[in-house]
Amino acid sequence: MANHDLMIGQSHNLALRQNQRLVLGHDHNLGLSQNHDLELGQTHDHNLGLGKAHDHDLGLFHSHNHKLDLGQRHDQEGDVGHSYGHDNEFGTDQKPDHGDNELALSENNELTVSENQEFDDSLALAVDDSQDMGIDPARDLQHSQMVVSLPPVLQVRNSNPSYELAVGQEFPDVKSCRRALRDTAIALHFEIQTIKSDKTRFTAKCASEGCPWRIHAAKLPGVPTFTIRTIHGTHTCGGIAHLGHQQASVQWVANIVEQRLRENPNYKPKEILEEIHRAHGITLSYKQAWRGKERIMAAMRGSFEEGYRLLPQYCEQIKRTNPGSIALVYGNTTDNSFHRLFISFQASIYGFLNACRPLLGLDRTFLKSKYLGTLLLATGFDGDGALFPLAFGVVDEENDENWMWFLSELHNLLEINTENMPRLTILSDRQQGVVDGVESNFPTAFHGFCMRHLSESFRKEFNNTMLVNLLWEAAHALTVIEFEAKILEIEDISQDAAYWIRRIPPRLWATAYFEGTRFGHLTANIVESLNSWILEASGLPIIQMMECIRRQLMTWFNERRETSMQWGSILVPSAESRVAEAIEYARTYQVLRANEAEFEVISHEGTNIVDIRNRCCLCRGWQLYGLPCAHAVAALFSCKQNVHRFTESCFTVATYRKAYSQTIHPIPDKSLWKELSEGDPDANKSVQVIIHPPKSLKPPGRPRKKRVRAEDRGRERRVVHCSRCNQTGHFRTTCAAPI
Repeated sequence: MANHDLMIGQSHNLALRQNQRLVLGHDHNLGLSQNHDLELGQTHDHNLGLGKAHDHDLGLFHSHNHKLDLGQRHDQEGDVGHSYGHDNEFGTDQKPDHGDNELALSENNELTVSENQEFDDSLALAVDDSQDMGIDPARDLQHSQMVVSLPPVLQVRNSNPSYELAVGQEFPDVKSCRRALRDTAIALHFEIQTIKSDKTRFTAKCASEGCPWRIHAAKLPGVPTFTIRTIHGTHTCGGIAHLGHQQASVQWVANIVEQRLRENPNYKPKEILEEIHRAHGITLSYKQAWRGKERIMAAMRGSFEEGYRLLPQYCEQIKRTNPGSIALVYGNTTDNSFHRLFISFQASIYGFLNACRPLLGLDRTFLKSKYLGTLLLATGFDGDGALFPLAFGVVDEENDENWMWFLSELHNLLEINTENMPRLTILSDRQQGVVDGVESNFPTAFHGFCMRHLSESFRKEFNNTMLVNLLWEAAHALTVIEFEAKILEIEDISQDAAYWIRRIPPRLWATAYFEGTRFGHLTANIVESLNSWILEASGLPIIQMMECIRRQLMTWFNERRETSMQWGSILVPSAESRVAEAIEYARTYQVLRANEAEFEVISHEGTNIVDIRNRCCLCRGWQLYGLPCAHAVAALFSCKQNVHRFTESCFTVATYRKAYSQTIHPIPDKSLWKELSEGDPDANKSVQVIIHPPKSLKPPGRPRKKRVRAEDRGRERRVVHCSRCNQTGHFRTTCAAPI
């Protein structure tokens, strides 16, 4: 079988003796061209031999030279010399300037790669002992191709001069010695097993079975310094053959990412994994990265339990740094576990009562922290239509009793800060606890349902986009005639849908019937508007969450105050734009004057009556939005009146600046609270009050979520028809209509 060529790839010759297994004998050449699936990474020289005193070249991938050695050591090239027995154990003594990879074909024909390559032990590069290949020795196979499927490279020990350990090397103490050995093991990709570790000595060995490497360090007499006394043997292991690293503990991960997390608390566990793999070459689990991050975040922000314990002191700091603010915390009477928290800053109270629209939106979002809970929000709207958060409540769970309490606290703060309680318009969902709370605490307020919640309930019931769109059009209708026309359209499609809508009094949701002033706001839409930061804050410990909210409010107040100083108009930008649009429409209208206050305005849409004394128009646009409609503008122009004088005061720039004239002040770090509160009797009392975490502990496991694919958002759903009743929204099999 001498001088037979075994070539793989295009136009290569494959020649073996007939009925013989794949054997590499005398002077056989095994060549693998560039396009083969057997890759050995970097440009290193690999020394291998086959048989006794015979040279066999295995050319792999470009200019890499690999030699095979089975049995005795003969004619090995390169600077690294190793002796292999018949059991093919690996020696890994290497020089720093060589990244040599070594291959061995063991007795069961397995291909093993040490140094920077790692293959599964069960991978075999050979034909199974039970399989024969009958190939004509002289026959050329032009398109034969050998494909070797290799698992991904994991971790293989390499050299790193900066992590080399040497006899006589000293460390300040035993902890520093352990850290240095841990870092070396991670950097050079081997694991260690501690044999002895106490205050005076430290001994460890390589965790790989059969590897002789061992290290011993001891304390120098009279000083705390540790020094390496002995390092026995060199590594004969081939690196780590599994994911992770025994020395890459959670604390090690925390130390690695601490600085990055302090710079960017939003650093994700996935990014931590990528950074560790890129910098250290090891692959850790997601949970380990998450736990390492949580350990640092807990040190930075405090634990969840500490947050509840410090709540009384935090409330005192709010009242001390922001005089006039309200901060109240309540515990359960039985075990003093957390029950309720109510916070409202004085700057928000002043701005809402003196400069905002008399409109409040109520909403809630569920907390994602360790102990769950619910965040309740009461938010006003400034003259430019932006959200103006007024009060926040945190409760252990959302129920009717807690909503009643929250609205009671809200009523109290408004009552004690103004002589004349404004007649508010309140928007919320249809939850019974909210409805009862509004009726009890704000009996004179106009209560309207948030259309977002209403339309979602309607969509769940009928699942028909056309019907949902008609519902919104009915809600936006300014007159009763327009509203009833939309309801009739819904009834033509589905009588059940029309019946469902009519059961809800239109005065609670329809613009045409609503008695209060909603200023065009059909939805509270608070959580969605604050979604960019409120949801992120909801997973923090309670004090950190409230601090995140306070910082956001503080930033908003400052930015909006500075922005308004640059406005040169009389009205805020959104109101100025709306009035300018009305002026353009008014130029084409004909105006007839009845007396000093009443006008008849004729347009292509019809005739409308305007009363400038009572600031109303038959189209109801002036009353509903607080700004003169196009008909009112035409009437005002006809009698040479200034349009800006007939807008609600909350739309003026002067009033807008008043809304943000107060400042929300920072709160010092918790480490200074005790020092700053010395001599304050109220603060001393708060220190004595201990609030324990609530009992609503977050259940284990990942919460279920109803996911909506990005490509499906905004896509109009297909309208289904029933072949039995000819209505939309359901199929024949689920039809319940009487026929």
